[in-house]
Amino acid sequence: MGRSAGSASERARDLWVFGYGSLMWRPGFDYEESALAFVQGYHRALCIFSHVHRGTPERPGLVLGLDRGGSCQGVAFRVAASRRGATLAYLRERELVTAVYLEKMITARFAEGSSVEAVTYVVDRAHPQYAGRLPTEEMTRLVASARGASGDNPDYVRNTYEHLLACGICDEKLAAVARALDAASCRTSAFSARTESFER
Repeated sequence: MGRSAGSASERARDLWVFGYGSLMWRPGFDYEESALAFVQGYHRALCIFSHVHRGTPERPGLVLGLDRGGSCQGVAFRVAASRRGATLAYLRERELVTAVYLEKMITARFAEGSSVEAVTYVVDRAHPQYAGRLPTEEMTRLVASARGASGDNPDYVRNTYEHLLACGICDEKLAAVARALDAASCRTSAFSARTESFER
């Protein structure tokens, strides 16, 4: 991950995408470079009930959104201008499946002080899938047993948390849910082991 030596004119024509959740570790599109960046005015939160990718309407999971207030550190991807249309089409199909996200241009800033305008997806607080601020216990309960078209909800949370750690990004609220999921898994494994020993 790092900045390449593309010219200023090339950078101006290219598309920048700001990822803060699964896009960080599974972008799904080709890009020229990526770098850590941060945005002001939004923060990362498990604030969206997932009815498709990580849950169902009957058993919703939780996924990340950019919610109003604070700041967020994530990854900015530079996509060649020739792939702008295809990349936006892919992102809209992936992110706008239930219209809980709003596509928005935001300013993403890099460590050395430069900035770019990047497309990202923020939560629509008026949408029925907006979960708001939930206690850690409730977030863990929802995530623990949810599964959707893109896989298990706990895997989504753990993968995102582990990628944030690898990038040197601290997110205490996501860390608390990841720790609670691991603790619940340990309790379940221990109970299963005891049950098997009784049945032998």
